[in-house]
Amino acid sequence: MTTHGGSEPVFCTIVPPHVLDKLARHEDPALSGPARRSLEHDALERTRRRLTTVVGAPAVAAPAATGKPHRTLYDARHHTDLPGHKVRGEDGRAVKDATVNRAYAGLGATFELYLSAYGRDSIDGAGLPLDATVHYDRDYNNAFWNGEQMVFGDGDGEIFLDFTLPVDVIGHELTHGVTQYTANLAYFDQPGALNESLSDVFGSLIKQYTLGQTAAEADWLIGAGLLAPRVTGTALRSMKAPGTAYDDDVLGKDPQPATMDGFVRTGRDNGGVHINSGIPNHAFYLAATALGGHAWERAGQVWYDVLTGGELKKEAQFADFATLTAAAARTRYGAGDELQAVLKAWEQVGVRTL
Repeated sequence: MTTHGGSEPVFCTIVPPHVLDKLARHEDPALSGPARRSLEHDALERTRRRLTTVVGAPAVAAPAATGKPHRTLYDARHHTDLPGHKVRGEDGRAVKDATVNRAYAGLGATFELYLSAYGRDSIDGAGLPLDATVHYDRDYNNAFWNGEQMVFGDGDGEIFLDFTLPVDVIGHELTHGVTQYTANLAYFDQPGALNESLSDVFGSLIKQYTLGQTAAEADWLIGAGLLAPRVTGTALRSMKAPGTAYDDDVLGKDPQPATMDGFVRTGRDNGGVHINSGIPNHAFYLAATALGGHAWERAGQVWYDVLTGGELKKEAQFADFATLTAAAARTRYGAGDELQAVLKAWEQVGVRTL
């Protein structure tokens, strides 16, 4: 396991702060109220995360056996105390609550992709138990990885639906855990955007693996099915066409750029980590579709090699990451199609390989 001097978990949410900020200013209290409460809880969890980083997280018991998931599902019962009441354990029967069952399945799908495709035993590579809490708070418009477990809100029903609905949301958040235990990328500016992009990449691959899709068959959307019917949009983000996921009178227009020409410089959202992630996202999409077949195989393998290889620095820039993907493609596959696809993808998004 590579941690570059120790794991420093960050608080990561699937819905970007700029989306909730816009909702919080809406004149309709049915929209602004849940958004404001969600932002307040997110701020509280960020503070708790910082305190845990200082004093240390509680020790996690080692699993009884490796090579299989060890899932535990909890129900917060619309409160905010974590983890809540245990409702399902590993190998336990499905329960009446569909949200619990979806979360259980999503944890399993994430574990399966990492184990089957990359030989990784859970998110830490050593069989870490996977815990998740559902029904967090009331009308909570987010899902997050807090450095120790997954937490899912039910959404407000007006803008967002149940956050267990898209399996890629679950995979995205758990991949923040993988990054935490490997490259440990800093959560600001370009390294933060890489952090977010890696979660989108592997979240999408988990969905594609679960559905048995090729790169050509995949929709390359993050959070498809999460937006309520009243919202004009298809998802939170699009890797195929960043900036097109939604264009709504309430949410505004998707601000993600697809190339460096549109790179956004901002002091908000830790330097735009959820916005500029569109650039490396698009590079992966271009590489994966150029290679064809199952994206988790060649393109996904290259990205995984970089994430876990030990050379990706905490404060890596896009060009650093691009250079490492080219080196990883050459090391694993030689100077053939894989390397050419990677080099061309980064060139198309305007990122130089050093």
